[in-house]
Formats: sequence, structure tokens, C-alpha cells
Amino acid sequence: MAGTKRSEIKAGLQVLIVMKEDQRSGKLTPGVVKEILTSSSNHPHGIKVRLESGQVGRVKEIVS
Repeated sequence: MAGTKRSEIKAGLQVLIVMKEDQRSGKLTPGVVKEILTSSSNHPHGIKVRLESGQVGRVKEIVS
């Protein structure tokens, strides 16, 4: 599932994000959502989140 809708993302969810410095390579970083940073209801490049590890990036995939 893509992470473009804010309503699909909740704290505690397992996700794959792409961090700013990895956007060119497309490297995905796994983690657990701590906080949602995007205020709009959807975003074409993915909702920006902070992981429990402190890393910030856009959700590319929700791990079910």
C-alpha cells in the first residue's frame, strides 16, 4: 500500500520511507512511525513522518 494518504498512516505502523538524501537512489529505510509531519490529507510523493529512530522521510510503502 502506498503512503500518499494521511488517513492510512498511524503512529506505531511499520513503514518503508525514503529519506531526503536517498531520493536519487530510491533507498528505502524501514521503521515504525512515531509522528506524522505532513498536515495535508494527501501528498503525491508520500506523507512525511518521523520514525521512532528519529529518521525523517516520506512513506513509500506501508508494511502489512
